[in-house]
Amino acid sequence: MTAEEWVPHDGGMRKLRARLPDCRGCDLWEDAEQAVAGEGPVRARMMMVGETPGDHEDKEGHVFVGPAGHLLDKALVEAGIARSEVYLTNAVKHFRFERQGKRRIHKTPAAGQIKACHPWLQRELQIVKPSLVVVMGSVAAKALLGSTFRVTQERGKKVELPGGTPAVATVHPSAVVRSDEFRRDFGRFVDDLRVAVRLLG
Repeated sequence: MTAEEWVPHDGGMRKLRARLPDCRGCDLWEDAEQAVAGEGPVRARMMMVGETPGDHEDKEGHVFVGPAGHLLDKALVEAGIARSEVYLTNAVKHFRFERQGKRRIHKTPAAGQIKACHPWLQRELQIVKPSLVVVMGSVAAKALLGSTFRVTQERGKKVELPGGTPAVATVHPSAVVRSDEFRRDFGRFVDDLRVAVRLLG
């Protein structure tokens, strides 16, 4: 089962966002608070794709508003990128988690869930038509660059999505948040974003 039957293949972003809450393409909708749509200019030159909404995003209904989002905001400033000019989205639109007491702990989406949600991301790419895509983390990399792509080996290099759109892969900002070598890993993350800026020209 995939999201294909829920994704509109005509119309623009407004229609896409309106249809997203109805999606039953995988089982994640059953436990999540809501589907979290992408945000940003519909004709953004840069699209940034993360993995999945976290606890904060699931509750608030907006992308990158939790700890990883705050770190991303700082990194964007360091790299000279205005968040308001970027289209931000996730490869999977519902929060996957496991409960530990009252806390909801992020759980990596399964391969089937990534595949099921892909039609939403594909349609976002068709509507936005970005000049460059920043692929953040392994889930986004699996969705856009295939299961054999390794972010750790290819980060910060120019690659291409299957349709030919230029891309740069990097880690997900949540990995930097959790890092024991925060200063080093934050610097590397910013460096990857600077590569994206140079490629945009």
